[in-house]
Amino acid sequence: MMVHQTNQLLHLQYDIPAYLLFVFFATLCSYNFHWYLTPDMPSETLRIGWTQRNKSLHLALFIIGFIGAGWFFIHFIRHWFWLMGSVVLTFLYSAPKLQFPPFHHLKKVAIGKTIFLAFVWMYVTTFLPIAIDDQHWGLPAALLCIHRFFLIYAICIIFDYRDRLYDRQQGIRSMITHFSEAGVNAIFLVSLLIFALSTAWFCYLLKTGWLYFAALLIPGILTALLYPYAKKNFSDYLFYFVLDGLMMLSALLMLLLPPR
Repeated sequence: MMVHQTNQLLHLQYDIPAYLLFVFFATLCSYNFHWYLTPDMPSETLRIGWTQRNKSLHLALFIIGFIGAGWFFIHFIRHWFWLMGSVVLTFLYSAPKLQFPPFHHLKKVAIGKTIFLAFVWMYVTTFLPIAIDDQHWGLPAALLCIHRFFLIYAICIIFDYRDRLYDRQQGIRSMITHFSEAGVNAIFLVSLLIFALSTAWFCYLLKTGWLYFAALLIPGILTALLYPYAKKNFSDYLFYFVLDGLMMLSALLMLLLPPR
């Protein structure tokens, strides 16, 4: 949905079905690789408990995703430079979980873990389609990347706030474990402010109209409203359905709007 929204807003033209399949298999690969490497740990959430009991399933899905992503990587091989960016970034996010040098040392220096994750999501769903299309570089494309990054970053801050105690126990450094709660709140608010400003500027340049502006802005408003509640309630349903779902909410809302 997020890739589709990028295509829709900028009118990108490339082999979209093949790219959507690439993103599907790459996500399957990277997600299961990450959780397969996650060590067993006491957990208060049903979600992580399920993960720990199903490592063999994670391994099988990782292999399936790896094969599928590799096939479509070859399909887009002439864009190998931009594609390798997504491969390297995705690998480096999970690399600190590898229990041998030099990768296990990364968790001690990965102060930008939250920024890194948000950037990977933005890169795959926004920047990479623009790069493959190669016809729509410019200020609107840059603003859309900023809009997407800071919404995802604000949502990732909530996830990292939930995981901050575990990250400290494991020696994983991030901005959220480093700053006080007041500092985390300030980073969250600044992120949403940049998200709102880039959204307004993007819609102004493309003359999208108020309906599109509202559709793009609503996920940020809901994220701000949910922030105090999510800092106290760590329900899997809230995090993996509601908060994760906010990343594609504007794309769903745009399906209800007339085409531009």
